[in-house]
Amino acid sequence: MSGLQRIARPAAASPDWSRLAVRARRLGALRRWSLVGFLTLVSIPILLPFFWVVVISFSARTGGVDSAVLWRACAVLVPCVLGYAAAHVLFPARQHRMVSAVVATAVAVAGLWLLVGSDLHLDNYRFLVSPNLVEEIRGAATAGGQFPWVWNAFFNSLAVAATSMAAKVTIATLAGYYLSRFAFRGRSLFLQSLLILEVFHPWMLTIPIFLVIFWVGLLNTLSAPILVLTVIDLPFFIFIMKGFFDAVPWDIEMSAMTDGATRRQAFWHVVLPQAYGGIIAISVLGFIRGWEEYVFVTALRTGNSYWVMSTYLYYVAEDVMGVDYGLVAAVSVFYMLPSLLLYLFLQKYLTQLTLGGVKG
Repeated sequence: MSGLQRIARPAAASPDWSRLAVRARRLGALRRWSLVGFLTLVSIPILLPFFWVVVISFSARTGGVDSAVLWRACAVLVPCVLGYAAAHVLFPARQHRMVSAVVATAVAVAGLWLLVGSDLHLDNYRFLVSPNLVEEIRGAATAGGQFPWVWNAFFNSLAVAATSMAAKVTIATLAGYYLSRFAFRGRSLFLQSLLILEVFHPWMLTIPIFLVIFWVGLLNTLSAPILVLTVIDLPFFIFIMKGFFDAVPWDIEMSAMTDGATRRQAFWHVVLPQAYGGIIAISVLGFIRGWEEYVFVTALRTGNSYWVMSTYLYYVAEDVMGVDYGLVAAVSVFYMLPSLLLYLFLQKYLTQLTLGGVKG
């Protein structure tokens, strides 16, 4: 009887998979749009000052800055940038993103031309072609004395950033690999020491560092900030590279050596390609760190022995003969342009700082 009852019992209704799929898609779209809306609201107060600097650099004149121009220009730029950011999040296809970028650029150019086209000019960027423009505008009695040509400061900053970046990447990569692959006496103590070094802010050591640099004869040279920046950033970069090498399976390296490769060949041809994401990430961070440095490039010189972009911008902004806001904004835009371009081209690697492993 129980068997007959089981046979006669109606079968349970199967779920409506199409309806569930539609519901899941709607919830996913709602989450994405909620995230985009939240990021938009958070980004506006952050982006607005940057847009102001750009607009001031192209619109400010001797008489000052017209606030109406700022608001009209930002009313065009902010929606265009946020719209492209939203399209970048919502459209995974590269073609759609490129079309969104072209459309956003076209709308921004057309809007700026219609609303503030008559107020835009390039006079504030004359410092790029005139070696003595700052002295002509500010007068010879500036806080920094004789101003160099901006390209001298630019290439000095480039030398500091690129050289310190190369040293950091080389040392951090080798040290991270050694700490990841070899067990040696004092390894735990060494790792703990690296963590302790990260606790103390380097600015606390400015006076001892100055004395050491003076005693070794590197004062007033670009080698001093390069050396100091390399040593200060190494503990953090070593930990990053150690994490990337830890994520590379040991079996891959052992297989290469079993097939006849030496340790060096296995490292160069097998292990290192798996850690390219970490190398590019610390390269970007190391370059930006050296490019934006101000404290040590100022503390390790006396007088005007050398100039970098951070000191150049500081003295341009000094209120001695009156601040030329257009000139300060133009120098600021020129100063942050290399870091911005570097980040935009390599941003996908920066998101891999907490990731690792071998791609399948």
